[in-house]
Amino acid sequence: MRLWYSRLASTSASQMLMVAIGWQMYDLTGSAWDLGLVGLLQFLPALLLVLVAGHVVDHFNRARIVALCMVAQTGIALLLAVAAHRHWASRDLLLLTSVLLGTVKAFQMPAQQALTPLLVPAEVLPRALAFSSMGSQGAIVAGPALGGFIYVAGAQAVYGTCALLFACSGALVAGVNYGHVKVVARNMGFDTLLAGVRFVRQRPVVLGAISLDLFAVLLGGATALLPIFAKDILHTGPWGLGLLRASPAIGAFALSLLLARWPVTRHAGRVLLGAVAVYGLATIVFGLSSSFVVSMVALVVAGAGDMVSVVIRQSLVQLDTPNEMRGRVSAVNSVFIGASNQLGEFESGVTAAALGPVGSVVLGGIGTLLIAGLWFRLFPPLAQRDALVARRP
Repeated sequence: MRLWYSRLASTSASQMLMVAIGWQMYDLTGSAWDLGLVGLLQFLPALLLVLVAGHVVDHFNRARIVALCMVAQTGIALLLAVAAHRHWASRDLLLLTSVLLGTVKAFQMPAQQALTPLLVPAEVLPRALAFSSMGSQGAIVAGPALGGFIYVAGAQAVYGTCALLFACSGALVAGVNYGHVKVVARNMGFDTLLAGVRFVRQRPVVLGAISLDLFAVLLGGATALLPIFAKDILHTGPWGLGLLRASPAIGAFALSLLLARWPVTRHAGRVLLGAVAVYGLATIVFGLSSSFVVSMVALVVAGAGDMVSVVIRQSLVQLDTPNEMRGRVSAVNSVFIGASNQLGEFESGVTAAALGPVGSVVLGGIGTLLIAGLWFRLFPPLAQRDALVARRP
């Protein structure tokens, strides 16, 4: 439970931080390009450090790695709080902190992903991941709304709250113990570094699952443009932006409750592809909407579809990967996730600058639908996968 509470605190802080950075950046520059650039600069460190991060996670204590990442994010949040309080905040500072956050998350994400399977048996991992996601999505519901509400008192109030939550998260995860697993440090040879990449390439189910998320969310994600939709299309303020940011998590939270009680046991591949298609359709509806309520509902449905995809994908990747490889495979998976989220934000900013926010989101939703259909043809082993926990001879 310490890990669960730690993730609850850190996810809340991360979501609040993104709301504050996004609103502050758009308030300072009014540029969709700059909103996209924030996402790009968070993604690049994960790409550049993928091999090193995977090696570190596989050969050092994963709980301690996560704890150190929380300490680093506490410092970053404090820096932003001081800058906002003393009116030092600028475009360049927000971009610099985006790079720092991306560097920290390059190690945090694979460490967190590879830690959970060490604490629960394989047969209950899908339920454990759904339960973990339930907490995370609950934080994603509360975090953006709380961040938008606190922002009324100033950006420094949001950043200070984030620093406190990151510190609490670090203290909690530092006490997580999995002493029954022996961690052995090895030399960082090039062959060792590339082992995770080779593993993913040789397994079509794993490759298909993580690449599906990459392209679907890369095209369909509208998160980076929410400040524009909130301010210019739906005519709301920071509080409304917080609700929009929380809406996908409301749908995800509801689905995680169902998946924790009734996990997917049959037709996992088809359910995964169907969930991605629902995500794409909901994205199109959001892009076409000029009603705040309809926009929220569309984002709720998108979040529900995404949650089904997340739980199935994470279960497939972790269950089909041996423990000694999970750090490196999780690092590769984190790059794909980062590309779909942060690089997707950059893509959204670029296309919004060229086509406008509505055109960008609608085109992305159509692209997500096409990806779901294409992956059904390109990765037959994924589409035909039945049970999440593969039967062993």
